[in-house]
Amino acid sequence: MARDNERPAGPTADRRLIRPIDGRRSNLGLVLETLYDEPGLSRADLARRTGLTRVTISDIVAQLLAEGLIAEIGMSLNHRPGKRSTLLTVPEQARDIIAIDLSDQRVIAGAVCGLHGQDRHRIEQPLDQATGPEAFDRLVELVQRLRATCQHEVAGVGVGTPGTVSPDGAVLAAHNLKWYQFPLQERLSQALGLPVDVHNDANLAAVAEHRFGSGAPDLVRVQISRGVGAGLLISGQPVVGASGAAGEIGHVVVEQNGRPCPCGKRGCLETWAAVPALTERIAAQPDRRDALVAEAGRRLGLALAPVVGMLDLVDLVVGGPADLVDDGFLAAASALITERTEFDGRRPIRLRRSDLEPRAVILGAVALVLRNRLTIH
Repeated sequence: MARDNERPAGPTADRRLIRPIDGRRSNLGLVLETLYDEPGLSRADLARRTGLTRVTISDIVAQLLAEGLIAEIGMSLNHRPGKRSTLLTVPEQARDIIAIDLSDQRVIAGAVCGLHGQDRHRIEQPLDQATGPEAFDRLVELVQRLRATCQHEVAGVGVGTPGTVSPDGAVLAAHNLKWYQFPLQERLSQALGLPVDVHNDANLAAVAEHRFGSGAPDLVRVQISRGVGAGLLISGQPVVGASGAAGEIGHVVVEQNGRPCPCGKRGCLETWAAVPALTERIAAQPDRRDALVAEAGRRLGLALAPVVGMLDLVDLVVGGPADLVDDGFLAAASALITERTEFDGRRPIRLRRSDLEPRAVILGAVALVLRNRLTIH
């Protein structure tokens, strides 16, 4: 028999015990998320939606009201006999969220947002080609400026960064920023004294398409910026992979013996479709602008076709500068993917420009804080 201070051996050894506080936190999150998605419910409605008892709902609602996370917005229009119900909602102004987008090669974009993603204040901090520690210092400066404009309690700081990001918010490799094994989440939280959550920018953009846009639960969302990344959602949940590198299609080789890439390989997708690379090609051959943009779209299609075919994806979203991610770019990518994946009975793909640009990463950062700090998924 195991002693009291020993973990028992066997199949239950690593099974975490459910404590009462865990159940309480889970119920709080369930009620808050339900009201976030369906504003204007009564306490009785919440009991029916969640399966929790009315006593539990009453207790949880009282706590959320005291914390200012929900508010009463009036009475129901119930024409039946009896007392009318009080309706509840999660107000936009209940908390501030500081959201950061590091995907642009020229600036760090940041915004103070409400709980439903509405911008309260927006600032852009020029990068001036800063990398490494200097880029981090500029990020801290921007967040501090944003924090000074906040008028409500800050729920947290969400950051969307290029590169591979570990589960604890460390940037394992962001070549364009020259961040390697950089504990961004930890360092930023220490500098600010605020809870910080860091995730890959393309993954956050995909989450935003589903949470705030018209994206399907299963989708791939490509971000064309200083690099090329993709976020993949399955059943509404981001797929990050064993090493946190799922969606890093920017360094998939799409041209044998092509141009050198900062990652050390040649012919990576980023050497064709990233904003700096494509802009450079167009500047060198302005008379071939349309052909070069279409070829970049085709190269994107080469990288995406195996993913689309393997996972039977239909909804494909592309974000990036409108002057580069134009109809020619999208048509070329769509044609290549269709050519490589089409078969009888397969639903046609829907490849489209994001309707959340240029706020997709910002909104994804808001969704990250909602999920991690308020359990609103």
